[in-house]
Amino acid sequence: MAIAATVPLASRDDLSLAYTPGVARVCSAIAASPSLAHDYTWIGNTVAVVTDGSAVLGLGNIGPKAAMPVMEGKAVLFKQFGGVDAVPICLDTQDVEGIIAVVKALGPSFGGINLEDISAPRCFEIERRLDEALDIPVFHDDQHGTAIVVLAALRNAVALLGRRFADLRVVISGAGAAGVAITDTLIAAGVHGANIIVCDSQGIIHGERAGLSPVKAALAAQTNYSGRTGGIGEALIGADVLIGVSGGTIPESALSGMAPEAVIFALANPTPEVAPAIAHKYAAIVATGRSDFANQINNVLAFPGIFRGALDSRATTITSRMKVAAAEAIAQIVSDELRADLIVPSALDPRVAPAVAAAVARAAERDGVARFLPAPVAPVSPAPTGAALSGASVSG
Repeated sequence: MAIAATVPLASRDDLSLAYTPGVARVCSAIAASPSLAHDYTWIGNTVAVVTDGSAVLGLGNIGPKAAMPVMEGKAVLFKQFGGVDAVPICLDTQDVEGIIAVVKALGPSFGGINLEDISAPRCFEIERRLDEALDIPVFHDDQHGTAIVVLAALRNAVALLGRRFADLRVVISGAGAAGVAITDTLIAAGVHGANIIVCDSQGIIHGERAGLSPVKAALAAQTNYSGRTGGIGEALIGADVLIGVSGGTIPESALSGMAPEAVIFALANPTPEVAPAIAHKYAAIVATGRSDFANQINNVLAFPGIFRGALDSRATTITSRMKVAAAEAIAQIVSDELRADLIVPSALDPRVAPAVAAAVARAAERDGVARFLPAPVAPVSPAPTGAALSGASVSG
């Protein structure tokens, strides 16, 4: 990674414009109208990628210095796929109040905050409170990025299998950041909470289970209306969809109770909860988080375009409808070429980020959180009767 200037410094005039005395004019203008910072500084195209190093990939709590390569990699993906400049920031604190205070203080320097690899349940409170405190988008990618791509993949899997999305019976293995966000996103997209069962390492989450954390109690209240109990095997009886975000192993015997023509997304990395070869015995469509198998559920399909759209619209937050719009845009990319081994586009597909950005910006406008709308295209005057249009370029 590197930071590069976007203007030349080849003469005294260049230097005077980029720094003193010319810079004072820009400072004065922003002081009078703070929104101009989006036009005349890097704020309008820059996000902070913030971690405390507590939940890095599959490596666990390895601390801020060891987390830096991952944050740098994330920043490279932002730039490559979304044209977004990103600055990795690794904090030497895992205290909730300390993280919130630091990020709030950094807020004026950025157009958005991407929280990364912060362990649950702290990540939920950190994101919620920062989103409330800042007037820029705050997005925890481990939660929402995963959920958005899962929703896109599931939309296309359902279309391919001829199912009704609202009728799906879904089991989510894992009640951490990703599991909670996937549950919320699927419900927002139309899956009935009654038909969703979430499992953690202790088994099915239900309202009568003792010792539930506030987050898991909220999960119990919005899912599993039948009150099913037991472990993953009991949860999967009759299930249409299994989504694994737990990092554990699901035994093959548990899969045998799933409904015919099932869908299995085993997303733990690098070792899926169910090996693809076994999953294919019980499922018509299988996805993993790995690039060496078909149907990779990869967050890079979501976050560059989401922030591109949020920055372009100067959104104050990222709403549920913006997330669903992103998922629908991702799904649409390959909707005309669906097959069992192609339910999401490649992470390298150049169509994805622009489509997601446009969908997110439109949703931000609809939800009333956009502070900037592109100027409307001027209507094209009708051509004179009989005028030749050969070689003309007409748009509108």
